[in-house]
Amino acid sequence: MAVKSDRIESRVSPEARGRIEQAAAMAGVSVSSFMVDAAVERADELIAQHTTTIVPADYFDALLSTLDEPDPAPRLAKAAADAKRRRRIVAR
Repeated sequence: MAVKSDRIESRVSPEARGRIEQAAAMAGVSVSSFMVDAAVERADELIAQHTTTIVPADYFDALLSTLDEPDPAPRLAKAAADAKRRRRIVAR
């Protein structure tokens, strides 16, 4: 377990404090542990929402299919063939 050395303070209304204390008691943990656990859980949820992209399965399957078998690109193929025929570096 990591050493806890950082501190975060907050101001709460008496009503919010009462609810937090009641919930912490129900969970059988200290108010501090309850608040940290709740904050970390919410932080993880928000981070996941902002760093994860969820798409329907059929969309994902179509995307993978497209990546596996791309559409033909004749102009790109011609440019690549032309580049192979031309030497870019000329020895002197």
